Amino acid sequence: MDKSLIDKALDCLTRGGVILYPTDTIWGIGCMASDADAVEKIYAIKRRDHSKSMLILADRTSFRTGNKEIDCLLLDSSRPTTVIMPTRLLPSYITLASNLPADDGTIGVRLPLHPFCQKLITRLGQPIVSTSANFSGLPSPTCYEEISDELKSAVDYCVPNTPDTASGGTSGSKIVKVEPDGSTTIIRN
Repeated sequence: MDKSLIDKALDCLTRGGVILYPTDTIWGIGCMASDADAVEKIYAIKRRDHSKSMLILADRTSFRTGNKEIDCLLLDSSRPTTVIMPTRLLPSYITLASNLPADDGTIGVRLPLHPFCQKLITRLGQPIVSTSANFSGLPSPTCYEEISDELKSAVDYCVPNTPDTASGGTSGSKIVKVEPDGSTTIIRN
C-alpha cells in the first residue's frame, strides 16, 4: 500500500478536514471522531439531518469494551458488523465530538478489516467517522465511479481509487443494536 496516501489522509484529518475513503463495506466520508467542526461539515456536505447519526471506525487491534458479547460482535470477521451501543461503554481513551452520538446517547462502532482503514486509524490513534459517500436520501454508491462529482469536490481529500484502496464491498454492514437491557436487536442483516 502506498504510504503517501495514508500520509495525505492523516494530514487532512489532523487539520480538521473531511476525507472520502475506502472501507470494508462501501466508500465513506469521514473525519476525526473528536472534531465537532469536521463532524458538522460532514452533515452539511451530505445535506443530512442531525437526527440521523453517523458511526465510527475504531482500531481493531486495541478496541475493547469489556463487554464480552459486544466485543465478540465487533470482532466477528465473517461480515463487517456495526454495533450501536451506549457511548458509556466505549473505552475511556475514546473522545467523541458532542454532535456525533445519537440523541439517545448511542454510537455505531465498526472495527474495519480493510487494510487502508486499519493503517489510517492506527496511525491517527483515534477513531474516524464513517458515513456513506452519498447525499442524504440518495442510494449509496456501490463503487467509486458511482460517487457524485459534486460530493467528491465537497470533501477536502479524496483517497484515489486504486487496487490497494478499492472498497471492500458493495453494501453496508450488518447493524446490531445493544438495547438498554443488554439484549441485541438486528437492525440490518
